[in-house]
Formats: sequence, structure tokens, C-alpha cells
Amino acid sequence: MKHKIIGKGERRVDALGKVTGTAKYAEDFNVMHQLYGKVLRAKHPHAKILKIDTSKAQKLDGVEAILTANDIPGDKVFGVVVRNQAILAHDKVRYLGDGVALVAAKTKEIAEQAASLIEVEYEPLPVISDPEEAFKPESIKIHGDDNQFVHHHVTKGDIEKGFTEADFIIEKKFKTQFIEHSAIEPEAVLAEPAEHGGVIVTGSVQNLFSSRRSVAAALKLDLNKVQIIQSTLGGSFGGKDEVMTAMCCRAALLCMKTGKPVKMVNTREESMLESYKRHPYVLYYKWGCKKNGSIAAMEIKCIADGGAYASMSPFVTWRSVVQATGPYYCENVKTDVYAVYTNNNYTGAMRGFGSPQVNFAIESMMDELAEKVGKDPFEIRLQNGFETGAVTATGQKLDHRVSLKEVLTKSAEAADFLNKWNQYRTPSTSPKRKGIGLACSYRGVSLGAEGTDAAGTIVSVQTDGSVIVSSGITDMGQGAQTQMSQIAAEVLGISMDRIQFLNTNTSRVPDSGPTVASRGTIMGGTAAKKGAEIVRAFLMKTASEMTGLDVMSLDFKDNYLIDANNGERLASFNEIAAECFNKGRPMYGFGWYKSPQTSWDEHHGHGEAYFTFVYGVNIAEVEVDTETGKVDVLNFVSCHDVGKAINRNSVLGQFYGGVAMGLGYGLMEEFDFEDSIPKQLNFDEYLIPTSMDVPNIIPIIVENEDAAGPFGAKSIGEPSNELAAPAIINAIYNATGKRIYEIPATLERVLLGHKLTRKGERGSAKKEEVLADSCKIRPEGR
Repeated sequence: MKHKIIGKGERRVDALGKVTGTAKYAEDFNVMHQLYGKVLRAKHPHAKILKIDTSKAQKLDGVEAILTANDIPGDKVFGVVVRNQAILAHDKVRYLGDGVALVAAKTKEIAEQAASLIEVEYEPLPVISDPEEAFKPESIKIHGDDNQFVHHHVTKGDIEKGFTEADFIIEKKFKTQFIEHSAIEPEAVLAEPAEHGGVIVTGSVQNLFSSRRSVAAALKLDLNKVQIIQSTLGGSFGGKDEVMTAMCCRAALLCMKTGKPVKMVNTREESMLESYKRHPYVLYYKWGCKKNGSIAAMEIKCIADGGAYASMSPFVTWRSVVQATGPYYCENVKTDVYAVYTNNNYTGAMRGFGSPQVNFAIESMMDELAEKVGKDPFEIRLQNGFETGAVTATGQKLDHRVSLKEVLTKSAEAADFLNKWNQYRTPSTSPKRKGIGLACSYRGVSLGAEGTDAAGTIVSVQTDGSVIVSSGITDMGQGAQTQMSQIAAEVLGISMDRIQFLNTNTSRVPDSGPTVASRGTIMGGTAAKKGAEIVRAFLMKTASEMTGLDVMSLDFKDNYLIDANNGERLASFNEIAAECFNKGRPMYGFGWYKSPQTSWDEHHGHGEAYFTFVYGVNIAEVEVDTETGKVDVLNFVSCHDVGKAINRNSVLGQFYGGVAMGLGYGLMEEFDFEDSIPKQLNFDEYLIPTSMDVPNIIPIIVENEDAAGPFGAKSIGEPSNELAAPAIINAIYNATGKRIYEIPATLERVLLGHKLTRKGERGSAKKEEVLADSCKIRPEGR
């Protein structure tokens, strides 16, 4: 089928407002007589609260309300999975980002001064910042009587038998780091009293419906009395979920207490101090392998630092356990993934959601296996990679088109991988050495067996032929509104300029679950297609009556009704819309899409985890300065099977952005703690890639249409991000002969490793450990 608009690089529907400055971000919203809210945060990462004295702050002129946990009329905690996150700390603080008291005042300055006047008496408690220490039974407890709050496992075959049959064993430990989301816009909300009771909150909220449930519970209100409205978001990458729920609750509490609008905006420092991060993992991988390069057994243990609260850790770690073995055949598997509480910032959703951590370990292990058996990285992956009909570690048969080897082959050809890999591994005396590395992945699409996976989109045709689209799926900058608009336009045969897309409003659209897991296009887009098809049917019936032609011989194209047999224009879309209205027919389509069936047996760790998967390959070419440890990424191939590219430019944008973010994960980004105290609270110290760091990128879009998605589309937002780091790490090894087991690959890690293991040399493990502990070189500029 030839598409009219699907697959084209249509302009984003939100582009005009963003480039002209008319788009309204959360901080841009102001109303008359608004107050300003401020949070007093903890002074210790772990301490009992003995006393809170607000008397001095209460006396300050211009202060209108001061609240503590005791003033919350309803639930004092929230959480999508585990309800233990404090809106305001009650008995103790568990990390430095905890809120202890709230202030509402007539100006920001007064609010800040009042917060500083609140006196809190603490009894400091021992701090635990190491997840492996937190895992021990004798460790200090953050919640209840056990720091371990998640354990997912997967078993397949007989792990002991697999290791017995193996010719050799590869056993390694890997570590990943905390990562800041680094969205350009910090958190902000405006809470207003509703006209007929309740509250309206407008803000930079990613998952509006879960935030609404928490606000309603805190205020003891029905859901229909709480309206959450999405402002234009200045990025999220998964980072505007629970931190925004807390802010919505706090602003709403102050609003209801004072009866006045309350605005709250985080500074960058406040944002970094309070917000959740990407999970750091400690990963133990043990593989039993055959001399021919096949994998007989995989035993895996991962410990995720969940920080102070549960947040999304149960779901993040579940994706990890499902995908921990990678897209590779292995008959005997034992995987255990844990999450533990510490006094660090809590960790939650971030682009990749449990995949980047395990991909780093998997793809490093694959290169080690290749070297052990004398094969190249490309060959070893072709040998072990999944094909259509493969059975995963969870027992799921992949009955869709498994395109792993297609994307692998296309990537290798585009990068000239084998020639360069062999060339760069030749010993060199030059201080600057080049290397090339690759990494593969498969990723379950959407929520899968995490829970109910459904979404709704509304398509409303106006009497003049213009169209309004709205959805429960949120656009945070990733382009979901454009994809859904393009799908609706394709079905209705109209141009994109006829469509106006409304930001999400919990009182105007159906609860469509969280906008996470790269589900915007496949879920919201399918719902948009269904909604547009409902409207189209009414329009076509009207058109058939107007023309006397059968519906099957009619079509809409380029804003006109045409004769499908000869292309003759019969009427404008506007005329058909007007006539449909005159006949009293509905011009409104509500599309609802529930994902195909998935299943999960938590006890045995088996199931049809996701209804379909996507496949991708990244290849990085680097230059390593062995005298300074600096790594420059020169060229990059990003290849992904997206099912169908709804908007080609949007897909390419995801490719480029994913590579840039993955580069930061692999080489420079790390949110550091010392005894659970953050060491960086702004971008003068927290390093992220700039445009000068982004390499030449060769994007390869592969399209194998999937029946589960609209016009065959699947997903790309997260897959584009989760492979860059291991590809870069493998390239560094190709250049230097040094395997890096902890990311980011900072100057000192690269430099230390090279000095210890020049090609053909191996330093002692003990010496390496001592040097690693003593090396305190601060990463320089980009």
C-alpha cells in the first residue's frame, strides 16, 4: 500500500510555538494574586526528625501558609508500585532531597527567607550509600526490616549441567553509574483552586494520571476534583514522573490551604538535589562457553541501587531480568536482579529503563567470548544471535520478524567494520590509536507484562474540515503529537496543517497509563488510527450519499474526496465535513487500543514478557590518546529496525539524540555521591556531551512492519540510546587492548588501563586495583 503521508518528514506540530517563543512552558504560567511555594529540604541524608519549629517563619510578613507532614489531610506517601515515598518527611529523612516543610508566601524571596527560618532538630543516623553493603543482612535499614525490596529471577534449563558441559568459563564484574536526566527545563507547576471545588494543576508533568491519583489521595478528593494539565515540556527523558508528583502534591496542598494559586519552580540545584537518577548497577556475569563460540550457560546477578524510595525500581529491574541475556541463544540460564534501598537519591525511569546497564555487560562479554575462541565480534554475534522462532530466556517464542542479523550485517557493511577492526588491533607505537566496536540489543516494546497496557486518542473533525486531536499520551519533546497527527492525517487524507493537537488534560482525555517504554507511537498512534477510522466511516457514508458512488470507490486525498478509480476530485474535505454535520452524524472518533496479550509467572520467571521486540546495532569508531586518556568518538553507525518510520525526520532525530546521550553515559556522565551527599548540583560540574562531542553519525533505518503497531510502526526512542556506551567501550578495547569494566570511561580509567595493559602486556589485578583507588584525576573539558 502506498502511503500518502506516512513515512514523510513532516514538520512537527509543535514546531512553530517552540521556534517563535510562543510555546508556554510551566514557568511561563502566571495568574493574579498567586503565591510562591518553597520546600525546606533535609540537612542530613539519614536522620530522625525530633522537632520542627515554624514559629519564626510564621511571623515573617508576607507568609501565608507553612505546612508539615502533619498538615496533610490524606495520604502522606505515594508510589505507583510501592507506596512509601514521602510528600513531606514525617518521622525521618532518608536522603538530602526529602522535603520537610512547605512555605507559601507573596514573593519568592519571602518564601525562601521563611524556609530558612524554620528550625528542625535532627538525630543523625548511620548512612548507607553502597548498594552491596545495603544488601547485607546486618546493614542499617532505610525502610522496615530489609533493604532488599525487589528480587526478580529467570530460570531456563539446568544451569549446573550447562557449566559442566562448558569448555571454559568467563566470569566478570561490571559497574554502572548514577546519571542525571539533564532536561533543559527544571520542574515547575501552578496550582489553582477550581471553580466548583478541587484543584487544577498545570505543569511540566510527564505522567499526569498517576500524579492526579496521588494529589487526590493527599487531599482526600475524588479524581474528578483534581485536574492536571500538561504544559509544553522542555524535555524529560523519563525524569518528570515522581519528582513532579511530589511537586504537584505540595503545590496543591498549599493552594487548598490558602485558597489561592500557588506557583512552584525548582532551581537547577534544587532539581538535581531532589530528582531521581538512572539506576547504578553492580553486575556479575558468569558464562559457560564452548570452544566453537556457543554459550552453554549464563549465570547473572545484578544489584540495583534504588536509593531512598522504591519509585520505578520494580519495573526497571524487571525489564533488566527479561533482557539480561541479550538477543543470544543459551539453553541454561539463571538470572537474579535485586534492588536495594540506600540513602542516595532514589532512582527511577530514565531513557532505556533497565536496558543500558545490562547491555554494557552483555556486549562486553560477547567481545570477550569472541577473543577467547579466536573469532571477531561480528562473527560471534552472527553465530549466537536470535532468529525468527528463537526462544528467549523467559521461554517466549519470537514469532515476529527477528531482524537482529539484518541490522548487524547492514551496520557492519556501512562501517567497514571487519577491515577496520583487524587494522586497528595491530600493535602500534603511536600515542593516538584508533579502535572500532559494536553492540547489539533487543528490546521489548511498550509496558509488556508490567501491567495494563492501553491508551486512548480522540479525533474530532470540525465543520470547516479542520481537525482536533488529543490523547492520554504525553509529548515531552519526543514527537508523539506529530506521530499521532500524521497517522490521523493519513487515515483522513488531509494535510498536517489541518490538525491541531491539544496538550494532555486529565479531565478531557482518558487515562492512558504512563508515557514511558517508548509506547507513544505504538499505543497512542494505534488509538489515533482507530479514532480517525471511526470518523472516516461517517464522512465516507456522507460522501457516498452526496455523489451516488459506492464507498469502496471513494477515497480522501490531499484534502479532497476523490474517485478512487481515476483520481478525479469530487468535493473538498471541508464540504464533506459540513454535510456530515448537517446530517446530524458524529464527527468525533474515540480510539482505544489495548496491547496484545502478554503474561508473566513471577514465581518461575517465565512468560510472554512483551508482545513484540525491536532490534538494533551501534558501531563506534574512536581515537584514544594513550598519553592523556582522552577518547574522541570519530564515526558512528546507528541502525535500528523501527517497524515503520511514521515520520522519517523524527526517527532520525531519535537516532542522533540517542547516540549523543549514550556517548555521555559511556564516556563522561556520572552523578557522584560522597556518603550520600551529591557532589555536583549544576552543569558547571556535571559533564554532559556538547555538540563538539557528537561524532559523524550514519543512521540506517530498517523497516520490517509489525502487525502490532500503526502502519507497522514499533518504537525507537529508547532503543536508540541503550547501545552507544558498550559500542564505545568495545572500540576502546580494540584500540588499546584494555577492557573497561566500569563506566563512564573517564580519562583516568582509560589512561590507567592503557598503562597497565599495553597491547601484549598484562598488569597484575592487585596493582590495577591499588592504582584505581589512588587515582583521583578530575575529568577535563570535553
